Amino acid sequence: MLSPTMENNAPTPPESPRPAAASIDTATGQEAAPELSSERVKHIFATIAKKYERFNAISSFGSYKLWLAGMMKQADIQPTDDVIDIAGGTGDVAFTVARAKHPAHIQCTDLVNEMLDVARAHRSCGAGGDVPMDFEVVDAQDIPYESESYDALTMAYGIRNMPKRQQALSEMYRVLKPGGSFTCLEFSTPPNPVWRGLYHFYLKHLIPFWGGLITGDRDGFVYLSRSIKAFPDQRQFAAMLEEAGFTDVQWKNYTGGIAAVHTARKPQ
Repeated sequence: MLSPTMENNAPTPPESPRPAAASIDTATGQEAAPELSSERVKHIFATIAKKYERFNAISSFGSYKLWLAGMMKQADIQPTDDVIDIAGGTGDVAFTVARAKHPAHIQCTDLVNEMLDVARAHRSCGAGGDVPMDFEVVDAQDIPYESESYDALTMAYGIRNMPKRQQALSEMYRVLKPGGSFTCLEFSTPPNPVWRGLYHFYLKHLIPFWGGLITGDRDGFVYLSRSIKAFPDQRQFAAMLEEAGFTDVQWKNYTGGIAAVHTARKPQ
């Protein structure tokens, strides 16, 4: 991959966005029972949890750290905020929020306990500093917290793996306080057709290669590469956020649109 570049985009939803299916196969975007994707995601990430961070570093040539830094520049998180991190995995986002924003508390959640075990181990070694932090297994499609509980919500590489995406976004909207901020880093679609073609070649051939080499689970990374390609582009995802009730929806591209950070807000 090349060095990250940034592009500002005005959020212009499609004229006639296609209604999102209630539940999809996250590898194809086609309608399917939610268990198909949820069980597959649990198995893949439980298997690769201890090597996931190494894979991220190598496969992105270090760019994921720059994407996280960009995410923090865009995230509206104050020192008094109670933050919920969705699909928090090994804690990368939660610990980055702690260092960059020093909020009052972070609730780090993920569907896969094995991923959170890695985050807990980092925490025991001092990651996150003195910011109070808790870790809990949570399905973001059915968040077990009270409405209007959190001031800010963060998520990276999570919504793509959720079969009931619109329901998950509605749940995230629900648990945010009025005026609360939403910040999401996710793989996206490069608008330049040449760059998009090169990226799709990388997804199809090199992501499974790196995944198999580093973790031994090549098939799991075939799924991950397909899920990235099948995920809605920047405008389509912005429309999904607006459908869930969010306002002030914007996004910023990184590395020519390989990744994008979407920001939004729950109205006062």
